[in-house]
Amino acid sequence: MKGLALPASKRNVLGKKTRFLRRQGIIPTHLFGHGLESVPLQCDTAELQRIIAQAGTTRLIALEIEGDKQPRSVFIREIQRDACTGALLHIDFYQVRKKERIKVDVPIVPVGEAPALKEKGRSLIHGITSLSVECLPDRLPPQIEVDLSPLEDVEQAIYVKDIAISPDITVITAPDQLVMKVSEARVEKVEEVVVEAEAVEAEAVEVEAPTEGVAEEKPE
Repeated sequence: MKGLALPASKRNVLGKKTRFLRRQGIIPTHLFGHGLESVPLQCDTAELQRIIAQAGTTRLIALEIEGDKQPRSVFIREIQRDACTGALLHIDFYQVRKKERIKVDVPIVPVGEAPALKEKGRSLIHGITSLSVECLPDRLPPQIEVDLSPLEDVEQAIYVKDIAISPDITVITAPDQLVMKVSEARVEKVEEVVVEAEAVEAEAVEVEAPTEGVAEEKPE
């Protein structure tokens, strides 16, 4: 897979003044890492949006900082957006060393078709949605694909231990964690209680007949 590159430049505008950068089509960013002092940077909004769409948080990016001789190997660590509009506000990059293993949560993506789901009344139950792994930065997969074709019968399941993964990647997640399972769909039966007039009349309800009043004798 072709590597991703992103140009960046040093940033002098800090704090609340960064809103003026966004109006000019520039997003404020920060670069940090183990043993590295935080560096304020800025990137073109359109270029940054393109990289986010392709890299997410699991693909290695060559961050080409203006004035640096060599690009920095980074991952996107955090993406900040406006809560109301969804507009991009800020990005944090994390610099890694290519020869130093890192721990990352990689998203799980189901692929293929489960034969068991061809029967009506069945559904696919999802367990964990990501896998914690440890590996060298350039060995990190953008996602982990799980083949559904082995699920031929209801109640069959795929666990972490069943996932085929490269031997140079160490899986940290417990092997008995559920990933996918085929199950019978639950259908709740709602009993409708229909009260008919005839049924009400048939109920044994004892009603006492009203007692006629007895006139009291008046003393003469």
